[in-house]
Amino acid sequence: MLNKILLYMSILFVINASAELTTNETCKMCHPQIYKEYKASAHSKATIYSDEIHKSIWNIHPLNKKQKYECAVCHTPGDVRILKALKEGKPAMPRNDKAHKEAISCITCHSIKSIKKNPKTHDEIILVDNDKKRPVLFSADEDNRDNDGLYERKTTIFGMFKSKSRSPYHDVIYNNDIFYTGKVCLGCHAHKENTLGLNICTTDEKGAIKEDSNCITCHMPKVEGSFAKVKMSKKHSFHGFAGYRNKPEMLAKYLKMSFKQTKTGFDVTFENEAKHNLLLHPLRLGVLNVTVHKGSKEIKEEPIFYYRILGTDGKPSMPWLATEVVKENMLKAEEIKTYKYNTIVEKGDKVEVEFGFYLVNPKMIEKLNLTKSEEATKYNVLKTKTFEVLN
Repeated sequence: MLNKILLYMSILFVINASAELTTNETCKMCHPQIYKEYKASAHSKATIYSDEIHKSIWNIHPLNKKQKYECAVCHTPGDVRILKALKEGKPAMPRNDKAHKEAISCITCHSIKSIKKNPKTHDEIILVDNDKKRPVLFSADEDNRDNDGLYERKTTIFGMFKSKSRSPYHDVIYNNDIFYTGKVCLGCHAHKENTLGLNICTTDEKGAIKEDSNCITCHMPKVEGSFAKVKMSKKHSFHGFAGYRNKPEMLAKYLKMSFKQTKTGFDVTFENEAKHNLLLHPLRLGVLNVTVHKGSKEIKEEPIFYYRILGTDGKPSMPWLATEVVKENMLKAEEIKTYKYNTIVEKGDKVEVEFGFYLVNPKMIEKLNLTKSEEATKYNVLKTKTFEVLN
């Protein structure tokens, strides 16, 4: 009880000291578990100062010379200085300051009122006006979906104690439908078209519209632990945003592998259960490795690569210069592919199937000056399954 009283006192102090939510650190006080997850996420590391791959692209991007960091719209939407400069046509370059380090901040995502479709590039994020003493944020909570989520005070027996229901720091609105689907993510993750009219990457919207299965249920699954200190809960939505750069193992269950022995060898079936392509970013490279173990002998089959190579005049190029898809072999949304192998397998043999990926296609490493980058050059194993031959 003493700890709770001290917590409430500290919250009241912050409320009196500041009239608005300003930093992710502010959220940490009441949401320590969520904050810890967020700090390890790609959302937290979206700036050129935290993401060496993003920085390497920005260093050679033509907008750098024009001093227009338009990436800020999605990578650092909390940096008001840059967004204002872009709107006014003034130089808008990143600074390693407090505002820029907020990256894709807590308050930005939870202030999304709606998403306005844009057929050309990323959709437009419409934020609620938070220029007030008590900020209004949106979230999902089925138990409170019909309530307005506004802050309340409750007086206990004899009026000696005052307690608080819902957030003591900000109002939370639970009836915004986009927070119950993946639509809230589409402002940055729907699609991206370059200035030459080529679609760089697309996340199929149909995978975002259902409430029972969408971007959030896959990338923000329910995990153990309370979402807040003030109001305890057994579980909360994972705020590390599972992806190929953080907690990829959470996504492994959406890849299915199966094996079938045949008269001429064996088949391996690979299924992508996701509502979007296996890999979305054009820099990524996926690899399916199959190895046959015959006692101490290993037979490595020819690897299968998954890619989407963009370019010009039939040759690979950087995404902002590309006018066409030069070459593609990507496992599509909900696609199933079966690969046939001619290696004869016998009873007791084992067939190991492994899917891994590179964040940056090795053929692009040198062009992006990432040869010394451990993250960019590392081969990451997402899922491995071993099948024993029974007949």
